[in-house]
Amino acid sequence: MLMPVRNARLNRLPDSAQELERCLTDPEWRLFSGCLYKIMVKGDSKDGQEGEAFSMPFVPNRAQRRFIKRLWHRNIILKARQLGFTTLIAILWLDHALFNADQRCGIIAQDREAAEAIFRDKVKYAYQNLPEEIRERFPLARDSASELLFAHNNSSVRVATSMRSGTIHRLHISEFGKICAKFPDKAKEVMTGSIPAVPTTGILVIESTAEGANGEFYDLSKRSQALHYSHQKLTPRDYRFHFYAWWQEPNYRMDATQVSISREMHDYFDGIEQEMECQIDPEQRAWYVATQQADFPGREERMWQEYPSTPDEAFQQSTEGHYYAKAMVELTKRGGITSVPVLDLPVYTFWDIGRSDGTSIWFMQSLRGEDRFIDYYEEHNEDLRHYARILQEKGYLYGAHYLPHDADHKKLSDTNRSTREQLQALLPGQSFRIVPVITQLVTGIHAVRKHIKGAWFDKERCAFGLERIRGYRKKFNQAQGRFIDEPDKSNGCSEGADALRQWAQAKDSGLFAPSDDGYGINNDYQEPEAPDWRM
Repeated sequence: MLMPVRNARLNRLPDSAQELERCLTDPEWRLFSGCLYKIMVKGDSKDGQEGEAFSMPFVPNRAQRRFIKRLWHRNIILKARQLGFTTLIAILWLDHALFNADQRCGIIAQDREAAEAIFRDKVKYAYQNLPEEIRERFPLARDSASELLFAHNNSSVRVATSMRSGTIHRLHISEFGKICAKFPDKAKEVMTGSIPAVPTTGILVIESTAEGANGEFYDLSKRSQALHYSHQKLTPRDYRFHFYAWWQEPNYRMDATQVSISREMHDYFDGIEQEMECQIDPEQRAWYVATQQADFPGREERMWQEYPSTPDEAFQQSTEGHYYAKAMVELTKRGGITSVPVLDLPVYTFWDIGRSDGTSIWFMQSLRGEDRFIDYYEEHNEDLRHYARILQEKGYLYGAHYLPHDADHKKLSDTNRSTREQLQALLPGQSFRIVPVITQLVTGIHAVRKHIKGAWFDKERCAFGLERIRGYRKKFNQAQGRFIDEPDKSNGCSEGADALRQWAQAKDSGLFAPSDDGYGINNDYQEPEAPDWRM
């Protein structure tokens, strides 16, 4: 267990060679004395904007010291922004590689740009700025754009977007929540390839701000949090839960006389004090209110995500401005989100084919008048062949597929065929139906609110789709300081919500009418015969 070294003379190496050798064998001295490692720090200018970066000796701050004290074999860090954990772990990994032979230390970043920045500004910067007489002891066998391999002991530090090969003795996964949200395939690769490469004798650190109540990071966080509160003794394969709130950072404060704090916000802070058994003083409250007003107006869930006060709040979503907030609360209360078995009945799909790059599909079965959603699929940057293949791979027996009204529009392309015609060519024998157009969006939203009261959703296979429904919200007009009745398409939720709306509109129009035989098609509905796709 590492603890701060007391009475260390900062920024100065010991005068005698014997004392220097003794200090270099002590990991506490190396990390806490401020004599070895330097870091690059972003300064603040007088007008409050980001200033020029400068170098300073590395000494762990309060949050970092707390983490070091509680370090375990496997660790989950749920945190507020800019607490310096990536910097800390870069220093820890570099120190471990310098002073231990044949070690492989890795950092996984969300994308190539982030990986290059971490390697350049944290790992390589710290090595290059070691005191010269110390750096000479640790010559490099390889110095690439992503790896330092040391000649004196064959240890290395590497930064990449994924790691699978060999044993990784120290692994840090940075901003895993963002990886899960933006790159689900990469998150799966990390879970199946990178994490198993860390032995139980090694150390794994998964660190991130929250990014929605779904995905691998959310699941790992919730499981480790449950273990934490159960006070169970952890095995080397269990994750230790670490949470760092914004109010634990001493620098998050400002002059309270410059900020007006509402009674509602004071009640919020008072509630946090009771729940977390902490004190949030007026300067901290002022900083929080000013930050929310400046950076996240009308988006309180973004403030909870980036600067959480409690672990649960980090994954919480605001209901203000959300189209289906009340409906989702009622659905949850009556138990409508549960385990829904897949029955030996036809499956009906309801689509939204985004104008940009996203397509969403809900999968539903009908039994005795119950609409039972058994699956959800969403993907981006794929053509119709991809979705046809997914439908085939699912292995369901399909009754009919319901497409939005514009799927019948001819497209000026190589085929000059509509979306429906292209899908019929890809899936011959399948029935594709066009949901009638509505003149006002609110009509479809009301239809969803009405019909969702009797629907059922599988809690696992539909989890991502349900998050899309929860997140479907109105645009916030910053000039007017209010939500306007127009969908906010920036958070990626509109395709999933629009696909569900096709279901409700099909029911209202009579195109889809659940029946006792489970086939759910209104055979009285008249639709023009589809053109022969071979013509």
